Amino acid sequence: MRRGWTTALAFLRSKRLWVLATCIVVAGVYFSFLSAKPDDTLRRSGRTGANGMSRPVPVAGETAKIADMHVYLNGLGTVTPLAMVTVKARVDGQLMKVLFREGQMVKAGELMAEIDPRPYQAMLTQAQGQMAHDLALLENAKLDLGRYRMLLEQDSIAKQQVDTQAALVRQYEGTVKMDQGQIDNARLQLIYTRITAPIGGSVGLRQVDPGNIIQASDATGLAVITQLQPITAVFPIAQDNLPAVLAKLQAGEKLVVDAYDRSGKTKLAVGTLSSVDNQIDLATGTVKLKAQFSNDDKRLFPNQFVNVRMLLEIKRAVTIIPLAAIQRSAQGAFAYVIQSGDTVTMRPIKLGPIEGELAAVDSGVVSGEQVVVDGLDKLRDGAKVELAEKGASPAPADGARPKHGGGRRRREADATAPQTN
Repeated sequence: MRRGWTTALAFLRSKRLWVLATCIVVAGVYFSFLSAKPDDTLRRSGRTGANGMSRPVPVAGETAKIADMHVYLNGLGTVTPLAMVTVKARVDGQLMKVLFREGQMVKAGELMAEIDPRPYQAMLTQAQGQMAHDLALLENAKLDLGRYRMLLEQDSIAKQQVDTQAALVRQYEGTVKMDQGQIDNARLQLIYTRITAPIGGSVGLRQVDPGNIIQASDATGLAVITQLQPITAVFPIAQDNLPAVLAKLQAGEKLVVDAYDRSGKTKLAVGTLSSVDNQIDLATGTVKLKAQFSNDDKRLFPNQFVNVRMLLEIKRAVTIIPLAAIQRSAQGAFAYVIQSGDTVTMRPIKLGPIEGELAAVDSGVVSGEQVVVDGLDKLRDGAKVELAEKGASPAPADGARPKHGGGRRRREADATAPQTN
């Protein structure tokens, strides 16, 4: 009997402990809810104040305006010279003189180097001597032909002998012509011992020093001349923009092209579009364009990478809004327009050209309407908004001070936050 009472008492004691623990947990949850900050309650309740009214969303807005929009086509271009020539020797021989300096600007036809001319002078003298010999033979053959014709008229010799002599004269005439060709060739080889600049431009680094034996078959040559004025830049554009470019060119318009440095901030040169490639690159879907620049200040250099901007057209008096106001969805582009009563409406828009941080709008927004540019992530169609400066931190909607020592905690956090100037 005593053992049964003991078991019953132990069961009742364990049940009371379980009930007590459950009550403690429920009480803790209840008091935690009661002690929650009003700001947390507002956040959980979906932007409503203590009185249950809708809380306005702080946003920044800008006004759509009418202005001209410059439509540019951008591309990464490579500066390419109009002409680049490797200066090579056209005859073999010893390089006697180098008359240019590295980096020098030369003109077409200017003397750059000399090869030993003596072997070619000797060849010319030999060819001239051979021609003098053959001319003497020709003159003698002509005299004999004249005598034979006189004897033939007197019926003193056979006609065959006259014909043979006439053929010999023609043979010597051919030999003399061949000698003349040899002389001309020797003179030309002698001229080639003086190496001149084939084009005007900037001379590169010298590849051969005086005293070396150079040959016409050398691949490196003496130096490379690159034409710098004028100079061109080759850049790609999307194939979708090609019809508009071709239409401008066929109409005789000159499209202005600006060349910027790699950062895109410093303008290096201003030129015009000169030509369009005749095929589209299948791998990239682009077509190459070539622009020409006068390069008077030599700021463009061969093989230099530049950012190219070509002005395609200027759209006059179009509605312009900030690019930050444009949102996209599955249905297309839209913007939040601020209406009377400080509410917003989600307005579908049809976009035009985009340049920098501005976008042209063909329809959906008219000049004078305000569009939201900051605070867009919290908006819904018909939401109530409160205008604030762009980039400003939104203030509490109800203007109430935080309770439960919130001011002291905020002051402590401000004291430990990093300072900015």
